[in-house]
Amino acid sequence: MLAGVRWGMLVAALLLSAVGLATVHSASTEMAIDYLPRQGLWVGIGLLCFVIAFSFDYQTLAKFSVGIYAASLVLLLLVIFLGQEAGGAQSWLGIGAYRLQPSEFAKIATALYLAQYLAGRNRHRLRNYEVIVAGLIVLAPMVLVALESDLGGAVMFLPMLAGMLWLAGVQWRFVVALVLIALFAGGLMWTFGMQDYQKERVRTFVSPERDPLGAGYQLQQSKIAVGSGQFVGRGYKQGTQSQLRFLPARHTDFIFAVLAEEWGFLGVALVLVLYGAYIVNGAQVAARARDRVGILLVVGLLSGVAFHVLYNTAMVVGLVPITGIPLPFLSYGGSFTLANFIATGLILGVDFRRHVNR
Repeated sequence: MLAGVRWGMLVAALLLSAVGLATVHSASTEMAIDYLPRQGLWVGIGLLCFVIAFSFDYQTLAKFSVGIYAASLVLLLLVIFLGQEAGGAQSWLGIGAYRLQPSEFAKIATALYLAQYLAGRNRHRLRNYEVIVAGLIVLAPMVLVALESDLGGAVMFLPMLAGMLWLAGVQWRFVVALVLIALFAGGLMWTFGMQDYQKERVRTFVSPERDPLGAGYQLQQSKIAVGSGQFVGRGYKQGTQSQLRFLPARHTDFIFAVLAEEWGFLGVALVLVLYGAYIVNGAQVAARARDRVGILLVVGLLSGVAFHVLYNTAMVVGLVPITGIPLPFLSYGGSFTLANFIATGLILGVDFRRHVNR
C-alpha cells in the first residue's frame, strides 16, 4: 500500500525545504543570528509532525473536528489577550524564547471541520443556508486572526473556503452574492478595521514611488533583487540586496527575492517546478480519493498552500500589496513550517487510506 502513495509530494516538500535551508542561511549571513540551525530544527520537527499526521486516520480526526476546531478558536482568543507582538501583528503565544502562531494550525483545524460539515451535505448543489454555515465556520477564525492585526493571515482562510465550496457544489448566483458582500466588507475593513501602516501598504502598492524611502522601500528593494538576478543569478551569498542588508524581511516574507537574486531565472524556475510537482501530486490524491471527507480535506489544504505560493511570488514583484504571507517550505518560521508538514501528512494519509475509507 505504501508503494502506491504519491510520494512525489513529500519529495518535492523535502527538496523545497533543502532550498529553503540554504537560502535562509544566505539571507541571514549578515544578520545578528544565523537562522539556519533554527530552521533546520523546525524542519526536523516538521518531519516528525508529518509522520504523526500521516499515521492518524483522517476520518477519525474528522469525527473529532468540532473539538479540534473549538480548541483552535480558544488559542486564537488567548493570542488576543496574552499574545506577543512582532512585525506589527500580535499573533504569537510565547513561553520564554519559544513562540507559537496558533493561526497556522487554526487553518488545518478549520479545514478538518469544514470537510466534515460539507461531506454530510451529500447533494450535487449546496443549499444557500449550507453555504452560509460554511462561511460562518471560516469567518470565526478569520475575525479572530484579523483582530490580531494579521489581515494577511486572515485572508488565507478564503482560498480554502473557495476550493471546498466549489468542490461541494456552490451555486454561481451565491458566489456573485458573496463577492458583493466581500467588497462591502472590504470597504468597512478599510474604513474601520485597518491600521494606518496597513493602509499605507495598499497605497504603496498602487503608487510605490510616492514614498521610496519609507513604505515603498521594501517593494523597491525586492524588485531590484529579483531583476538583478537575471538568467543565472549572482551566485550563492553574492546577492547585494541581501548581503548588504538593503532587503528587509529577507529570511521570511521576501526569501523568494533572495533566491531570485542569487540563482536567477533558472533557480526560480526550478523552485516553481517543485511547487508545481507538489500541487499536481496533491491534486492527483484528491482525484483518486474514495470519500467526500478525504477529497474535501485535500482540496482545502492544497488550496491554502497553492495560494500562499501564488500570493508570495506575486508580492515580491509588486503585483499584489505587501502582507505577511510567507512562502511554504522556504520561508523561515517554526509554526508555518510545522503546519505545512502536517498538511502534507494529512494529504498523503488520505492517499494511503483510499482503499479503506470509502
